[in-house]
Amino acid sequence: MIDKSLILTYLYLLVYILLSSGVILYNKWVLSPKYFNFPFPITLTMIHMGFSGAVAFFLIRVIKVVSPVKMTFEIYATCVIPISAFFASSLWFGNTAYLHISVAFIQMLKALMPVATFLMAVVCGTDKLRWDVFLNMLLVSVGVVVSSYGEIHFNVIGTAYQVTGIFAEALRLVLTQVLLQKKGLTLNPITSLYYIAPCSFAFLFVPWYFLEQPGMEVSQIKFNFWIFFSNAICALALNFSIFLVIGRTGAVTIRVAGVLKDWILIALSTVIFPESIITGLNITGYAIALCGVVFYNYIKVKEVRSSQLPVESIPERITQERMFEKKSSDRNDDVRNSRGVGSASDSIVDEEAPLISSSRISHIGRTQLSNRDV
Repeated sequence: MIDKSLILTYLYLLVYILLSSGVILYNKWVLSPKYFNFPFPITLTMIHMGFSGAVAFFLIRVIKVVSPVKMTFEIYATCVIPISAFFASSLWFGNTAYLHISVAFIQMLKALMPVATFLMAVVCGTDKLRWDVFLNMLLVSVGVVVSSYGEIHFNVIGTAYQVTGIFAEALRLVLTQVLLQKKGLTLNPITSLYYIAPCSFAFLFVPWYFLEQPGMEVSQIKFNFWIFFSNAICALALNFSIFLVIGRTGAVTIRVAGVLKDWILIALSTVIFPESIITGLNITGYAIALCGVVFYNYIKVKEVRSSQLPVESIPERITQERMFEKKSSDRNDDVRNSRGVGSASDSIVDEEAPLISSSRISHIGRTQLSNRDV
């Protein structure tokens, strides 16, 4: 018998992989001087942010699909603004890298994301320096260095832009955990765009005014409404698809899908953009880095499962006893004190939710809004 739920899950994963790959290749095609020739990455990113913010405003304020969260000035100033600043930076630097290096090499450099996230988490105090993870991160770094050494068209400026974008994204991820979760604020894809997209647009306006606006002459700009509209639609759809996949499968599955997407992108980019040449040293280095990424994901999955184990291993007998104790709790104080097992179990259940939420937000940041693919 066909499992419709399983088919729907695989369909969501397929849509995510197609949209993510499509947006990256589309952005490269639009920005590349050899193709559409619109070499203004900040402008393109501002179009994405402006369009996403407008759509979110329409959905929330006009047709009221969802309600806005309770947002105070303090939360906006201390959480949304710094997160939006690093989000805008990651998009700016990531998209600028397309002007200088190939899509295949960019995907190889993105293997550094776990390294950057781990380092930023240690610096911000949300994670501890562990030797097993550190050695794993060292393996990833060595793989990326080998891959970079094998890059035929290596460009220092493009590589610097991409690595800077990766670290900006990693810092945004850590800030999301530290600031939003501490405030107890949860944002769905629409409310995320509603609050973060306009703020990111404002941050991007400053570098755009000084770096791109002086060199933009209307007579020389190739502007095709349908090209930019469809590009913005794809970026918006990618944001929504990632939340759908996360809600349907969880962070672990989407990480595996992300690895598969990277391999597909590397292969596709060499077909669509013939100037992209992959060497044997490229593949060797990326394979080494990928081994480190896979092992890092294994460590994180193991940590999540071990944290869930106490909840899953509670015998049914203890659960029944806890129910009995609750019913008889009004009889005497001794019975109330005997609820120690039940209370401990409750605390474990309470702590489980933020742990899972933390792992999901951590991954969403790696691929979703923050997505340098956007």
